Parts: sequence; structure tokens; C-alpha cells
Amino acid sequence: MKPPFVGFIRILGFLVFVSAFCCSSSTDGSTKMQKTLAIIKPDGLLGNYTDDIKRTILEYGFNIVKEKIVQLDDATVKRFYAEHSSKSFFSNLVKYMTSGPVLIMILEKNNAIADWRALMGPTDASNAKITHPHSIRAKCGLDTEKNCVHGSDSPKSAQREILFFFKELSADVITEHDEL
Repeated sequence: MKPPFVGFIRILGFLVFVSAFCCSSSTDGSTKMQKTLAIIKPDGLLGNYTDDIKRTILEYGFNIVKEKIVQLDDATVKRFYAEHSSKSFFSNLVKYMTSGPVLIMILEKNNAIADWRALMGPTDASNAKITHPHSIRAKCGLDTEKNCVHGSDSPKSAQREILFFFKELSADVITEHDEL
């Protein structure tokens, strides 16, 4: 019997290759390494999906720059997800993210943000099972709340999120800005 991620790996491998080949060049024709934050949430860690997820991450050409397992508290989750504080699901999100340990990682590769988001699949794991059956959320997640993984949605978010959890790397995170 094949491991559960084998078909997933083959299909997404092709998509990631095409994405990296076609879409990772900057305007000057050079390729650019990019960092993003990835979190394996409590249901992923406690559901024993960690090894499969990390193996998939590495097979898709990501480098895991840094990682740590932490137990988040209410205050930390509320600060991290502050942009969602006015939404109806916020209290459930805080309760869920503090229900067990999480694995926080910095991933790096060309086009890391978009590639990690594609590998994760849609936010609603029940929809991912239909529309993106080989995605991590389809394989590991349950629904919109318990969807197994988190990923930064933009370069600005990636920078903020990486510094939120890895303050010691502030000198290593290069920010892009326009010349004055």
C-alpha cells in the first residue's frame, strides 16, 4: 500500500515545478528566494501528521530554515490573529489554537508563499477534500476551523509573522522598500 501522500506528492510536485519554473523570476530576470511562515496546528500535531507534512514540504523543494514546537497561550494567539478579533469565529480560533502544541516553521524557496499556500489547499478542509483532494488540508483537516496548517498570505504578512515568532531573526529578514 502506498503512503497517503504519494499521489499528492506526484501531482503537486508537477504544479510546484511549473510554478517555480514559470513564475519565480523577478522583473530583472533573476530568481529570488522567499521566506514564509508555516504552522502545523494542534490537530495536525496531535493527529500524527507532522512527519508526513514535513516530508511533503521537503519533497517540494522547501528548506525548513528554523522550527520550534510551542504551546500558545490566549494572549499570544489574540495578538497573532488580531486582524480577526472582530469576527464571530475569533473566540473559537483562540480556543482551538491553544488546545495543544503547534509546530512553527520558517520555509524558504523561490515563490515560497504561493507554493506553500497551494500545497496547503483551501481554508475549508471539507471543500479541499472535493476541490483539492491532494492538498494537506484535504488529507489532514476537518473543516474551516480545524484545517491542520497555517501559511502567510503575502510577503508583508510573512515578514510580520516570522518576526512575531522568531524575534531573534530580525536582522536576517530583509525588507523590500522603495528608494527615497
